Amino acid sequence: MRTADIYIRVSTDEQADKGYSQRDQDDRLKQYCEKNGIQVRKVMFEDYSAKTFNRPQWTRYLAEIRKQKGRGADLILFTKWDRFSRNAGDAYQMISILKRMEIEPQAIEQPLNMEIPESKIMLAFYLATPEVENDRRALNVKQGMRRARKEGRFMGRAPIGYDNKTREDGSKYIVINEIESSHLKWIFETIAEGIFMPDQIRKMANDRGFPVSRMNFYREIRNPLYCGKIVVKAYKEENEQWVKGLHEKIISEVLFYKVQDILTGRSKVLRLQAVKNNECLPLQGMLECATCSRNLTGSASRGKKGGYYYYYHSQASYGCGCRYKADDIHKGIVEELKKFIPLPGLNQLYKLVLLDVYKTFRGETNSERKSIVEKIEDINGKLANARELLFDGRLEVDDYAIMKKDCEEKIKRLELKLSEAAVQKSNTVSIDNMLLEALEALSRLDSLYSDGDAFVKKQVLGSIYREKLCFDGKDYRTPKLNEAAELIYQINNTLRHKKNGKDCKPLQLSRSVLRAGIEPALRLREQDFKSCVSTSSTI
Repeated sequence: MRTADIYIRVSTDEQADKGYSQRDQDDRLKQYCEKNGIQVRKVMFEDYSAKTFNRPQWTRYLAEIRKQKGRGADLILFTKWDRFSRNAGDAYQMISILKRMEIEPQAIEQPLNMEIPESKIMLAFYLATPEVENDRRALNVKQGMRRARKEGRFMGRAPIGYDNKTREDGSKYIVINEIESSHLKWIFETIAEGIFMPDQIRKMANDRGFPVSRMNFYREIRNPLYCGKIVVKAYKEENEQWVKGLHEKIISEVLFYKVQDILTGRSKVLRLQAVKNNECLPLQGMLECATCSRNLTGSASRGKKGGYYYYYHSQASYGCGCRYKADDIHKGIVEELKKFIPLPGLNQLYKLVLLDVYKTFRGETNSERKSIVEKIEDINGKLANARELLFDGRLEVDDYAIMKKDCEEKIKRLELKLSEAAVQKSNTVSIDNMLLEALEALSRLDSLYSDGDAFVKKQVLGSIYREKLCFDGKDYRTPKLNEAAELIYQINNTLRHKKNGKDCKPLQLSRSVLRAGIEPALRLREQDFKSCVSTSSTI
């Protein structure tokens, strides 16, 4: 009497979609053995895909028969060949292994006599059919998902800031998670300010109760999903494209591209060194040494009578010997900030001057829009020339594809600037309240800095100084100021003349040379003005 091992396999999706049943297979296989006088040695149940033989039950069975070679079953029975495998190459290899162990695989509903050579043709058909079915199903799913992405649907698990939802008809979609999205919006806006480095912002977000790993952080801030775009990856002859998503966006496209420019280095910003905020050394990451041009770090020394004394010193490996008391540096910073405080009793003058400059800037919107339109036309002209070169055979297809992608990216960014300029022109909101808030905050700039924590101190300084402060032991120098702060200093410097005609001690700041006079020569950029207002509101 022959002995057989029964192998019953069904995957979860097959059981749900096609009605396969392990009990049904078990009944048919046992009835077959009973009718043909075959003794059943063991029954194996598998709930796993047949794409490969890397299945838990099959792996254990293979290890067992290798140990019991010649002492196990003569047959291994299953209902159909697709229960055995859905990959023709793997199936032929496994059949060869079983034959070496003197075990014959056989499907009771698709029986084959392996001793007849022509049976291999039918075996190839039985094995290829489920493989083709799998490949066709996979291709249909891939094309369906690609079509859904082109229509603006997000596929897969929702990223940070969104939640997966299901409609009554069973369709999937994503919605904004209010808590996570508020943290993400803060991250993008803080990066765009250009004060802190991205990794420093990630640590600050962790301190704010938004834990995120470094890898996930950089992946998410580069994800265009948050500005309402769905990425359709390149496939065959189609290039990668971004389409408008059906989901609600968390940030604007302008903000997203501004962050990307900072990450890629297109925009030069302060970008403080990623150091932990230390309340005793709040200027870490904002100072550089005048001698060796390296960043000044900080440390504490224990005094003879107890307590700690804090110092800023150079990070240079060769050691330039620069070492400054933290208290002296902190006092010097407060004195520098006082030079930007509006003079008493002149708030109305500052308000009128800033308002006049602001209106002048608003009047330049048309010229800015005209300049953007000219740039777009210029890029379109270059693209048209490249297309002609391609038609004439003087330009390779790959080179043209690179040029086209670059031009389209530039045009997209310019169009966003154009739409932003149009919004600014149509915005008729009065800035009177903004001016009052800014002037009120500036009037107590020194106390805002002194009373704030390490983060606020860096935020205040970062809104004024666009690059790191250079300290030489006595004075501070920085090559670039916020234009709004520079305007205020220019007013103060002009009005602080002594009666004998001599000026007071000049500010120890390296500044770009301004044209003569205050009005109308100076120009206040709107983003710098709004930066001052937003900083004061945050504080």
